[in-house]
Parts: sequence; C-alpha cells; structure tokens
Amino acid sequence: MEHNILVGGAAGQGMDTVATILEKTLKRSGFYVFSNKDYMSRVRGGHNFTQIRFSTTPIYSHSSKLDVIIALDSQTIQLHENRLVSGGKIICDEKVSPSTDNIIALPLAKIAADIGNPRVINTVATGALLKLFGIPMLQAERLLSSEFSGAVLDANIQALHKGYDTVNTIYELDSPGNDDNIFINGNQAIALGAIAAGCRYYCGYPMTPSTSLMTYMAQKSNQMGIVVEQVEDEIAAINMALGASYAGVRAMTGSSGGGFALMVEGVSLAGITETPIVIAEIQRPGPATGFPTRTEQSDLRFIIHAGHGEFPKMVIAVRNPEDAFYQTARAFNIAEKYQIPVILVSDQYLADYAQTIKPFDFSRISIDRYLDDGGSIVEKEKYKRYKLTDSGISPRLIPGSVKGQVIYVDSDEHDEYGHITESAEIRANMVNKRLKKEELLRQELIEPELLGKDNPEILIVSWGSLHGPLKETIGKLVNEGISIGALVFGDIWPFPTKRLTALASKAKLIVDLEQNATAQLDGLIRQEALISCDKKLLKYDGRIWSPEEIYDRLKGDVLNV
Repeated sequence: MEHNILVGGAAGQGMDTVATILEKTLKRSGFYVFSNKDYMSRVRGGHNFTQIRFSTTPIYSHSSKLDVIIALDSQTIQLHENRLVSGGKIICDEKVSPSTDNIIALPLAKIAADIGNPRVINTVATGALLKLFGIPMLQAERLLSSEFSGAVLDANIQALHKGYDTVNTIYELDSPGNDDNIFINGNQAIALGAIAAGCRYYCGYPMTPSTSLMTYMAQKSNQMGIVVEQVEDEIAAINMALGASYAGVRAMTGSSGGGFALMVEGVSLAGITETPIVIAEIQRPGPATGFPTRTEQSDLRFIIHAGHGEFPKMVIAVRNPEDAFYQTARAFNIAEKYQIPVILVSDQYLADYAQTIKPFDFSRISIDRYLDDGGSIVEKEKYKRYKLTDSGISPRLIPGSVKGQVIYVDSDEHDEYGHITESAEIRANMVNKRLKKEELLRQELIEPELLGKDNPEILIVSWGSLHGPLKETIGKLVNEGISIGALVFGDIWPFPTKRLTALASKAKLIVDLEQNATAQLDGLIRQEALISCDKKLLKYDGRIWSPEEIYDRLKGDVLNV
C-alpha cells in the first residue's frame, strides 16, 4: 500500500501547518513517510508545495504520481492536476474551482468563519484529508494540543472535526501501528551527528538551504552545551571555527555554495596550520545567487579543489538522513586524526526532505580525540607542533595543557616549531609531511554502495542524495529481470576506485547519472580511475530526479525499450 499527497498554495497560506500535521499523524499512526518540499525564494505569494508519500513498507524517495491534492489556491490545481492517478482527488475550497469529477469542493472557508477563526481553514482541510483515508483523528488532536492552547486550540480541534465530517472515506487503509521509527530531515541528521560526535562550537551565516542546520544546532545548544554563533559573514564563520578548534574544541561551520566560496581562504588556513575542522556544504544551483531554494550537485569539483596550494582534505557526500548522521560523526574523528578539513556535501533536496528511519545506534559512535598529553616531548625539549613524522601527523597539544610549552601556529610556511621560514629545504619537507597524510587517509576510504545486481551488465554511477531515487528505480528494473546496478559514492575525495574498477571491467555499459550540466562525477572517474562512461543522464533544472523520471530515461535512452 502506498499513497501520495500534495499540499500546494502561495507562501503565507499556512501550508507548513497542514503538512506538519499530516506528516506526524501518518508517522505516529505507524506508516513509513517521505516528505519533500518545493518552495520559492519569497515570503508571500508564488507557488509552494509539499509532497507527502506514505506506505506500509519502507520508502526512500518522492514520487511524481499523486493520489490526492490539497489545493489552497487555483494555481495548485492548474500546475499539478495532470499528475493525478486515475481516480485521484483534489480537495479545495468551494470558491477555488467549480466541481468536476476529481474535485471535492468543500466549504472550508465558511466552516472556519463559522468557528470564528478564519485561520483554521487549513485544519479543516486536514480533517477532510484524514477522513478521506480513514485515518483516526487521535494523533492529529494530540499534535494540535502540543502546538496550541486555550481558544486557539479549541478552534483547531473544532475545525479538525468539522473537516472530518465533510467527506466520506475513499481509501481503506490498514495501519501498521508501529511507531518505532524516527522522522528526520538531512540537515537535522547532520546536526545530530555533530552533537553525537562531541561538537561544542558551531558558527555560520544564514544561507538557504544550510540555515536549518544552524538553527537546529541552536535549538539544542542549551540542552547539549553547544555554543552557536551567527556571525557577520562566512569568512568570520570559518575563522572563528578554526580558532575554537585550535583551542581544543570540536568545531564546525556550514554554508551553501556562495558562502563556501568565501570560506575558501580559511580552508587553506586549516590546511597549513593543520587545524581539524568539519564544514558542511549544502548545495544549491549557482552561479552567484542562482536558484536559492532549489537543488543541484554542481559544486563537486569546486569543493574538491577548494583552497590554494596543495594539502590533504577529505570530501564526503552524504546520501540520506541515516548516512548523514553516521558520516558526520565519522568526519569529526577523521578531521582530528589527520588534522585536516573534512567537508560534508549535501544539497537542498536532502537538507529539506524528511523520512522515517530506524533510530540511530549511538553505540556505533566513538569520540576519538587523538590529542597529545605531552608524552611526545623529550625532557627539556621544546614542543614541535609540526614535527616531521613517518605518517605526516604531528603530535597535537592543546594550548595551556602542558606547563611550560608554547604552541605556535602560523599561516606562513614554518619549521617544526611553527616559526616562519624561508628555507627551501624546510618548505619541501613540510609540503611532503602534509601530503603524507593522504596515504593513510586512503586506507580509511569507504567504497561506494552497490544497489541492484552484484555484477551488473549495466552499471550506473552516481553520488550523494540520488541514492534514494536510484534505490527505488534499480529495484524495479531488477524485478523486471534486467541486469543493472548502481554505484552511489559517499566518500568522494580522495576518490575510492577499487569497487568501481572491478565492476566496470565486467559491465557492458556504464552510465553516469547526476544533478549537474557538466557530468562532474564522470570527469572525476576519468581522472582517477581512467574509466569513461558510455552515456550521461544529467538534470539541472533545480528539481531532483524522481524514480519515475530515472526509470523512463533508462528505459528510453539506455535500454531502448
């Protein structure tokens, strides 16, 4: 059993209220839920919508098909009516559109006015939708009670009941009744991963779609003992985070493409000072301001090469909320172990979509600090912050932790003590020292996840948030008897090549599928693995690939059926 709902209208009409009640009611009723948003960069007007997909079995992506539309304005009907499946319904106010076979026109505004609070019109619509699917009101009532009180609560409860009484049940559902899962979006998962890893300082400047990462950390700051700073710009953000890390605090910052561009000099500062830091880059379409509220995977090459000079860094593309949590926690340990910047890459789609998943297993999380307690210092020896070692990793003291030892840090090239130098020999030694870390870092790489057949004749390569849409598409094609699989990269720099090389040697056709115009992953594969993709399926209109779109393109452009 699976159904898809769209709630659409203009910004300011209260869609989030309807969507939130529906999402949480469905989740608490035991269904698997997947919810994603499409919104414009404006406070009022325009057209926004939320899609809510729910099922009795796990789901990993959104769908292009719709069973029910809640239309808060006529534009929603015009834009999305053609996506309704046969027998699909549209719930709207009687004044929005004349009745047709698929429209259920209800006196939503009149009911709200009779209650004495016109603002509860959306709660009336929510009640009608719950009745349409035969879902009891109990969970929705509890949600309203947690949000409102007094006269406002009474008005909303009345609205819910009256809306419930306006329609008959069309879809008979068997609720699983299992509410053991959690419901979380990508940015929340990154934030919780950071908290679990012991992050105690986060700073940033608001930039869609990274802002909710900072606001969620701020919401948990008192409870978890975290300092969260909203600073004047992204240059300040990365430099303040580096200062906190130098002082011994696990620190993080984040932004989107334009803000990360301002951080690039700070990334180099982290490289030469060997200061660990975790940076979240939540992509949106560029260049410049671009599409502020849309999604894309067009920053990959930029992120990998961010920072002038040569120094090691790690880039991890998170693939879904569960992956985001564990990879974020891992990123902090890697950043400290190798004293490097680790950049987590996500995008607007993953940042904003929410999904029911199993609760996180905190026993899988360890906080490994890799700090020196002074044991590396020989008696009467001065501390060498940048000591030359076989691994390239120098002992890291926290300022003030060992009596009598001074810790020098410098953005100029420096000797082992941290003193500025112009020596050609020391310069070469320091570059080699820093680059040695990458040799060990490569041993920690996680190979891309393989979806579908173990040794497929058709191999799809992709990365990041396309994991969900591909998981559903590949599963469907495999069930049709097609020998197909998809490698979805998470660790992406340094670039892991073992599984790719093994599968590519057996595949008859390799297809690159991405959310950008220049096939950036394909270029990386050619550069690092000397493998060329036979076909490229690219999408860069600001909207994520749906499983249906991928399926149709693979059938038509790759399989030719």
